[in-house]
Amino acid sequence: MLTKHARIRSQQRAIPPLMIDLLLQLGSSEKAVGGVSKFFFDKASRRRVHAYAGPIAPLLDQHLDLYAVVGCDNQIITVGYRKERIQRH
Repeated sequence: MLTKHARIRSQQRAIPPLMIDLLLQLGSSEKAVGGVSKFFFDKASRRRVHAYAGPIAPLLDQHLDLYAVVGCDNQIITVGYRKERIQRH
């Protein structure tokens, strides 16, 4: 479920709901400060998307630099496009 902020950000940044669903299902995640989780597509999850999407996978490539921040209550706080690599700790 998207918060109001996440809904606005996804609309402003032209992020399709399908990609948010794929990110949460097939993306990688790690814990972040404040008890939230960051979801993103790394190399392994990009392979999972390509295997899942089959022939339409090349159409999704432009959206694979997404990230989402999900709170402990499983609400999506915000979404956006990564400009830098995710720093892993």
